Amino acid sequence: MPPILLDVDGVLHISGRPIEGATRAVERLREDGHRLRFLTNNTTQARARLAETIRGFGIELANEELQTTPVAAARALAEKRVLALTMPAIRDDLVGVNLVGENADAVLLGGADETADTNQVFSYMNLARAFAELEAGAELYCLHKNRWWQTARGPLLDAGAFVVGLEYATGISATVLGKPSASYFEAALEALDADPEHTWMVGDDVDADIGGAAALGMHTILVRTGKFRDEAGAWSAQPEAVLDSIADVPAFLESAA
Repeated sequence: MPPILLDVDGVLHISGRPIEGATRAVERLREDGHRLRFLTNNTTQARARLAETIRGFGIELANEELQTTPVAAARALAEKRVLALTMPAIRDDLVGVNLVGENADAVLLGGADETADTNQVFSYMNLARAFAELEAGAELYCLHKNRWWQTARGPLLDAGAFVVGLEYATGISATVLGKPSASYFEAALEALDADPEHTWMVGDDVDADIGGAAALGMHTILVRTGKFRDEAGAWSAQPEAVLDSIADVPAFLESAA
């Protein structure tokens, strides 16, 4: 059976509320023999805590099956001096990264949260500090470049706006460490020992999930939950299938086999 990469936010849950049928769908995919890898641009919880949250939905998941952007950042920025504008909760995943307040080799921007912590992380003073480090020669990295994300309260501004602002101010292009970067998807494929042409990606974000996976030659399924918007003519990438939710994925893959 083909390997499957599953997005988390918007596919399995929204703001901690499970998508109806998600638990049984993951269970059935495992029963059918699919190898699974869970991918997320979530930057509000450390991997172990996020995996625990997902298990709380009744979904079987080992910590190692969950691929997060902070863990990817730790690999990419190991031993560098890094000024990190990130949520405090993910600092435990930045193992091996030398976090500093000045004289940085790199500036790392993380994602936003639904709490007041976001206001502190992306304060004018912090962004001005990041600007100064970039002007002095530091490289610019971001965990992702999402413009917004879907919450139970509706769409909220995400960290991509701050990334683009620093790019504009400095003329430096940020290296994206999470979806839709090729390296992030390649790491997931390597973990499953999978070829892209035989692997499916299931996501709710046309740009980060569908576009990133399709660029590597993967098969793609867009679900009508989370960030989904019914604007097919304006989509940056075209999925091979559009389904109501992850609950419909097992039956679809069975019919496509």
